[in-house]
Amino acid sequence: MASDKTNLTRREFLKTSGAAVAAVGLGVAGTAYAQEDQRKSVPASEKIILGIIGCGGRGQSHINWFGQHADVEIGAVCDVYDKHLEQAVARTGGKAKAYKDFRQLLEQKDIDAVVVATPPHWHPLISIYACQAGKDVYCEKPICLVPAEAYAMLKAAREYKRVTQVGTQIHAGDNFRRCVEIVRSGMLGKIPLVHVVCTLNEYPGGIGRPADTPPPPGLDWNMWLGPAPEAPFNMAKFINGNHRYFKDYVGSWLNELGPHIVDLAYWAMEPGEPTAVSASGGRFVADDIGDIPDVLEVLWEYPSFVMSWIHSACNSFNYGYGNPPNRGRRLSVMFHGNYGTLCGDYSSRKIVPEDERLANAKEPEPSIPSSPGHEREFLNAVKTRVQPSCSFEYHVPLAVTLTLGHIALRTGRKIRWDPVNHKVIGDREAERLCYPNYRKPWQLPT
Repeated sequence: MASDKTNLTRREFLKTSGAAVAAVGLGVAGTAYAQEDQRKSVPASEKIILGIIGCGGRGQSHINWFGQHADVEIGAVCDVYDKHLEQAVARTGGKAKAYKDFRQLLEQKDIDAVVVATPPHWHPLISIYACQAGKDVYCEKPICLVPAEAYAMLKAAREYKRVTQVGTQIHAGDNFRRCVEIVRSGMLGKIPLVHVVCTLNEYPGGIGRPADTPPPPGLDWNMWLGPAPEAPFNMAKFINGNHRYFKDYVGSWLNELGPHIVDLAYWAMEPGEPTAVSASGGRFVADDIGDIPDVLEVLWEYPSFVMSWIHSACNSFNYGYGNPPNRGRRLSVMFHGNYGTLCGDYSSRKIVPEDERLANAKEPEPSIPSSPGHEREFLNAVKTRVQPSCSFEYHVPLAVTLTLGHIALRTGRKIRWDPVNHKVIGDREAERLCYPNYRKPWQLPT
């Protein structure tokens, strides 16, 4: 009846799912590629030529993950920082063309698809321009910061008939599939409440308070900012993915880890967009230059259940599931049914029954086929033109749901939402916040 499997870190998950390769050293040229004899055995007409846009740590990983497939060539790489660009070219064995402006990469005729691995504030525009250029798109999460961006991305994908995939790699794991099957089987009874937990303990200290400085040589800071507000360079924003600690580039941990964790709830419950959203939070302990909330609670209302996001960056309590607190991440989704509760995370699950109501119950037989791997799904889709499991079509309702949480927090009010017409009901300020306010000359295509 119950299953409780060994916890894996996200990095371990990626290794065991075949989504990573062993060679990760920056200084080894060509480590991203499959063995040369395997690569030569694939006819050129069957190879997919990829462009990687954003070649920091995440982009370098994507060169490895996609480059392990014999039918893939990394044909171009793009980054606003010369150092990252040089490392990326070296990772392809010197074969990829290098660009500092993604628009020039999109003009390269032989590129079939692009991987968007920039900081998130760039994801919508680059994805839309890629669709317009006839390229398929694999976009890292979060795909957007406000609802209008999500809808514009979906419109572009539909209009230009592009295959898309969101970088929610955990979706490819079998454990999420088993959790979905349990929820949909009805064995938990009716589920009126879902809790999504995201706790960790990063404070005091966090990312520190380094002073603003001129950008390092070779970095186009203006292009890094792109549509985001004008801001001085600060190394703490730029290194180690620290853009996640700033509202202008990510929003909060709701947008950083929510696409992974809330994805399980959305996949299992299939709720569509919410009818109302409220949120509360703030910075109560954090003492660094970041500006995202260190505590955030969001409540989404649907016709048949409610779902909450419980986040603290100041305390790693596990809410009764997973490893005990030790300052590390404690992530889980809890489906509370009247017969029992299912707790799940990336790689483990456990059913907690209500007295004897599940005494004779068994988990349903597996029915959702295993994934060949998140990146492989996308590559197969590029060839077959059948959308993969985490296309924009699938993901946009979740992306909109997450961004509405930030809008509710900013207004300090419950946001009533029309999930059919995709708009705020009776709140002009909240409606305005559904649209981006880009720095000139950037504009969201409509």
